[in-house]
Amino acid sequence: MRRLIASLSVAGAALAAPADADRGIMRTLSPDTDDLSAYRWENRPVLLFAPSPDDPEFRRQVATLEAAQPDVEDRDIVVLSDTDPQAGGALRARFAPDGFLFVLVGKDGGVKRTETAPVAAADLFGTIDAMPMRRREMSQ
Repeated sequence: MRRLIASLSVAGAALAAPADADRGIMRTLSPDTDDLSAYRWENRPVLLFAPSPDDPEFRRQVATLEAAQPDVEDRDIVVLSDTDPQAGGALRARFAPDGFLFVLVGKDGGVKRTETAPVAAADLFGTIDAMPMRRREMSQ
């Protein structure tokens, strides 16, 4: 896990522009994206991996996050999805999901939480709100 955190924290290629299918808080994770440096210190990426866009766990997670959109935006969360295993995405290869996978990455680029089942909004916000950087944000 430490090697994975370090590899995500290393600066590298910039993210590609969002695809046309992006809507609301959701963005498609480009297969070319091999790191998240474009978001460092500005956003908390949530990566959602699934075998297809019709995966029930993926749909449930998306619905949960969309229903909490104001709180998602307040915490500077960017939701990036990869629902195409055949595309050969670099981050998909690095995380090697077996089905649905939820990954929370902090503003510092480190992996803060991974889950193989959808995460309730309150649990996600609790994880983020306990982070020192978020505590500083809330006090300002």
